[in-house]
Amino acid sequence: MDMTHIEHDDQGLHAAFPIMKELRPHLEDPAGFVLQIRHQREQGYRLLAARRDQTIVGLAGYRVQDNLLYGRFVYVDDLVVSHTVQRSHIGGRLLAAVREQATHLQCAHLVLDTGLHMALAQRFYFRQGLLARAMHFVEPLSRQHGASPLAAIELPPAHPHSRVSTA
Repeated sequence: MDMTHIEHDDQGLHAAFPIMKELRPHLEDPAGFVLQIRHQREQGYRLLAARRDQTIVGLAGYRVQDNLLYGRFVYVDDLVVSHTVQRSHIGGRLLAAVREQATHLQCAHLVLDTGLHMALAQRFYFRQGLLARAMHFVEPLSRQHGASPLAAIELPPAHPHSRVSTA
């Protein structure tokens, strides 16, 4: 298993697109995905790819942040393993590699969000030593006037085989 960062490699990013689409099915355009990763890279985003036989089978997207709650921490934006290799410990290896980066960067915490509808992902995170400490609230700002804020929230559909993901 090879793990490398690929955020500066457009060919690697194009190869990562199908895996990321398993986690983020609303993504439609590989070129748009590459542009978005470049933009997020300007904000400190890193994309770690797990490869088997030169094929990307898992991704972890993360960034270092600071706030009053956690101090310096690593936030995991994206964690996904291809449904074809679920239960092969790749998700745990990716998370361990990000945890190692966080420790190296002297971060006090590793933080991620997952959807309330992602029970399998939640169990995975508990097994990895992460604890649920808060709820994440969202208000879409592009809703129509007069509509209920709760009516405007659409949870992204989970891939039917997805076990390791954040939402």
